[in-house]
Order: sequence, then C-alpha cells, then structure tokens
Amino acid sequence: MPLRWKIAALAAATACLVALAVGVLVHVWTAMDIRSRAEMDATNTVYSAMEVYRRTGTPAGGAELDPAELPTALRHPAGADRRVAYDGRVEGNLGPSVWGAQRVGGPGSPVLAVRINMSPQLHDLRRLDASMAVASLVSLAAALPLAVYGAALVARRLRRVAETAARISGGDLDARNGPALGRARGRDEVTDIAATVDLMADSLGRRLRIERQFTADVAHELRTPVGGLLAATDLLPPGETEDLLRARVRDLRGLVEDLLEISRLDAGAEAPVRARVPLAAVVAEAVARTGLDTEVTVTGSPAAEHVDHAEHAAASEPVAAAEDGVAAEHVETDPRRLERIVGNLVTNAHRHGRTPVRVTVEGLTVVVRDHGPGFPADLLLDGPRRFRTGAAERGAGHGLGLTIALGQARVLGAELRLDNAADGGAIATLRLPPPPTDTRPPHDGAEADTRRPRP
Repeated sequence: MPLRWKIAALAAATACLVALAVGVLVHVWTAMDIRSRAEMDATNTVYSAMEVYRRTGTPAGGAELDPAELPTALRHPAGADRRVAYDGRVEGNLGPSVWGAQRVGGPGSPVLAVRINMSPQLHDLRRLDASMAVASLVSLAAALPLAVYGAALVARRLRRVAETAARISGGDLDARNGPALGRARGRDEVTDIAATVDLMADSLGRRLRIERQFTADVAHELRTPVGGLLAATDLLPPGETEDLLRARVRDLRGLVEDLLEISRLDAGAEAPVRARVPLAAVVAEAVARTGLDTEVTVTGSPAAEHVDHAEHAAASEPVAAAEDGVAAEHVETDPRRLERIVGNLVTNAHRHGRTPVRVTVEGLTVVVRDHGPGFPADLLLDGPRRFRTGAAERGAGHGLGLTIALGQARVLGAELRLDNAADGGAIATLRLPPPPTDTRPPHDGAEADTRRPRP
C-alpha cells in the first residue's frame, strides 16, 4: 500500500476514534443531565403537590396517593423527607421515568408520589446521537480527501528524495535534492532527510574525487621510473634473470597504463572515435591479440562457423581467416575501445575462470563465457571494483580488467552485463547500441580497417 494511503487511513481512523469518543462523551453527559433535571423536577413537583394537598386534602399537579406503579424503594420511605427513584420500565410512550415521593403525615400515612416521564428527552437524545453520527460521517468524508492530499505532498517529497538517492547509488554523484525542497515548505523531517542525503552525496563525491586523483597521481608518478626500468633491462646481459626481470617490469608498466586509463575514464576525458566496422572481424582480431586458446562463434548467419584462435594466434593474418568464414555484422563504434573491452573480458575469463572459453557474436551482442567458478556474489551485486578480484578461487589479479571494460563500454554507450551460468561459469554480455538511422557507408565503399600490426 502506498504511503499516502497509509497516512490517509491513519488519519481517517484517528478521526473516527475522536468522533466516537466525542459522541460517547456527549451522549453520557446529556443522559446524566436529563436524569438530573428529571430528579429535580420530581422533587419540586412533590413539594408543590404536598403544599396543595395539605391545604385542600386533594392531590394536584399529577400527584397520586400510593400509586400501584410506585417503585418498591419509595413505598415505605423513612420519615417525612422527599425522595426520588429511577424507574426504567417503558410502557408505550411512558418511561423511563423518575418518581418523587413523600409521606403526607407520620409513619404509616399514605405516600404522595409524582412521576416525571423522560421519554421525550430521551427521544431528543437519540436524535442528537443520529445528528452527531451524520455530522461525523460528513466531516470524515470532507477530511479524507484533505488527508490524502496532504499525505500525497509528503509522499511526493519522499519520492523525490528516494529518486535522488537512487541516482546517487547508480553513479550520478551530481544528483542533489536542492535547497528548494526545504525553502518552499519550511523545515521538517523530510527536509532533514533530503539535507542528509545531499550531505552524504557531497561526502561520497569528495572521497571518490580524492581516490581518483590519487590513482591518477600515482600512475603519472610511476610512469617515468617504470619506463626507466624497462630501458635499463635492455642493458642487462641475456639470460634467465634478464627475461624474468623484463617480464616483471612489463607487468608493472601494464598496471601503470591501466591506472592511467582508469583515471582518464573517471575524469570523463575519453571520447569515442567511431567508424563503421564489421563486428565479427573486430572481435576476432581482439581475441587473436590475446594469444589465448579461445573459441569464437558468429551466429545468425548461414555462413557462421567456429574459429579456433589458438591456431590464429600464431598465424600472420588471423583476421582475414576469420572474415573468410563468417558473415560480418557492421556496427558504428570505436574499434580500438571495442577491442580493449573484448580483450579484457577474454583475458579475465582465462585468468580467473577455466577453459574452454567461448566468445559468441550474435547481431550487436558479444558474449564471453568461461567454465570456472563464476563471478562472486558481491561483484554481481556491486559491480567490478579496482584492486579487488572478489574471491580467492578466481585467482590473483588487480581487479582492473573488468573495471576498464565497464568504463569503456560506458564511453561507447554499450551495456556490459555480468552473470553466472546455471551450469557453472561466468558470462559477460556486451550489447552495443543500435546504429543511427542515418548511418551511411563510407563514400568509397570500403570498410574501416581495424587490423593493426602485431607487436
């Protein structure tokens, strides 16, 4: 149930309780007042009737001597005092009543009694109860829309705060509720919540900026000495030690380059250079560049076939071999960034998963699947994080490959989704955006060449 209906229901229930309490209070007070007035009238009437009886010897003013209906409590009153008693019997329009009685003489003398009928007053009380019930229902009917409207105003403001929090959670660190949320309606709890969310976003943005700046500074500071180390390894005499040291320095240089790339992605300094390219060829080239045993499949075409890039990695023209066997789907994208994404996904699958690793190209979708333990649950929930691989069983690493792939996918306007297969293994699905409706081939009819010389 929406919050506004809960608040409206609570307001309606509160109004009903208040109306019921007021109605009961008025009813009880009025009934007591009617009875008190009837007792006072009975006492005064008995007094007047007694004065007349003593002068004339005849009951007057509706008084009777020892009436048969007189309540038992008044049949034998002690002394000559006037007494009253309530009689709840109802006979037609007569009753309930209040009786007043007094002996006309000493002990054993007749009792002069007067009956005051409360039926008209109690009938008025019932009409008052009905009027109050109708008035309460009318008031409730008028107040309920106002309660719904007031609750909707609060719910709308809370929804705006929730939407802002969702945008912040989705990565939009510039999202804010703004001071207008509080200025228009004064300061209340909703304004405090909105201000707290804005303060949280400011603090989070500050920390992320510090982290990104630190990453960029470290990468820039390390780039020069690492380059010097790599040059120094060229001066070492050939041998096992030189090969080992050179490999470690190259790994360090790759880490620095990854950090620099992440810092550029964080700063929003990356812009795609789009070209119309055959998707299958770009993917095949990216897989071949990894040099890893990976199977590429292009579906959705009669000419589709499997391409084993363990062989193409050693061939001089791997892309040409792949293009000869598949029907290419052309896309408008940045081929360099697309190769970077596919290469990172394939490398991650081999490093953290288990073979066989398969890459499937279908339409505008590229799927990379391994048969290892799959992605850890926290990675699927929170997304990839730098310097965090997620689980020990997925091997060692810096956690930068998926982070870069996700950042480059955002630059291309593509969607990168990470899942686990039901029968085991990790699945990374890259969905490229559809081409613009006014996309035209190059004027010379040739496609963009995505092949680059091997290092």
